Amino acid sequence: MRQAMARLALAALLAAAAAPPAMAETKAYQLFGAQKAASRQEPAAIGTYARGCGAGFVQLPESGPTWQVMRLSRNRNWGHPDLVRFIIDLSQRARALGWAGLYVGDMSQPRGGPMTSGHSSHQIGLDADIWMLPPRRLDLSRAARETISSISVRTDDQRRINANWTPTHHALLRAAASDPRVDRIFVAAAVKIAMCRTARASDAAWLRKIRPLYGHNTHFHVRLKCPADSRLCQTQRPSVTELSKGGDGCDETLMWWVTDYLAPPKKTAQPKKPAKPKPGARDYTMADLPRQCAAVLSAR
Repeated sequence: MRQAMARLALAALLAAAAAPPAMAETKAYQLFGAQKAASRQEPAAIGTYARGCGAGFVQLPESGPTWQVMRLSRNRNWGHPDLVRFIIDLSQRARALGWAGLYVGDMSQPRGGPMTSGHSSHQIGLDADIWMLPPRRLDLSRAARETISSISVRTDDQRRINANWTPTHHALLRAAASDPRVDRIFVAAAVKIAMCRTARASDAAWLRKIRPLYGHNTHFHVRLKCPADSRLCQTQRPSVTELSKGGDGCDETLMWWVTDYLAPPKKTAQPKKPAKPKPGARDYTMADLPRQCAAVLSAR
């Protein structure tokens, strides 16, 4: 009975999404956020990391020998099978490096798509947040996983790493970035700067994948490349190689983040009129996503 009612509710939402523009007010995040399980389809990442969905996702178990999923109430421990395998592999590497394993944050919703809160990306099952907090135990209760917080590895002024940063963090990021499945990893600018200061020429191939981005001081965000089975997946542009001009990305990091982002030059010209904000992920309707996403939603 409950399943029948759920199908009727979804049908109503989809009908609203397909209605004429004046009536199509149902947002895509509401449709995808209502899904509790993956579609029974062949695995596929569809669209772009910030505008898409995913079929046939796999759920990372809430706990494993070398990992625990945090914030279970969000139901965001889903992803393409490649992502699930990667996280398990990285958690085993973390154990080998001296941690108990990994605390895993947000991956994707059961069928991907725009999220009900938080990220603009994480939509096609190829993104995962890994906490900077080294696990001391992997038997946390569900309640504890809702309240425990990660740690920041940078100073408040964003310029330097703090005492929470360890050589194991560096080794773990190196292991993740060295994996051929990984496209790029987002970290706090201070982390990239610290890694650049000890870099060698031989590190360029993996270090260029470490990209500075605000909001990543308590976790690092791994983004995988489009899988071979996902012809509708769109690789992020520009590529990491294009961004770093074939190097390790350190010159641009030290120059731009320190001189422009963290200490912007004073402006003498009159400020420009604020541009109209671009639509965000929570503004998308189904018409904004790849057309295949409607089939993902309606699949059993």
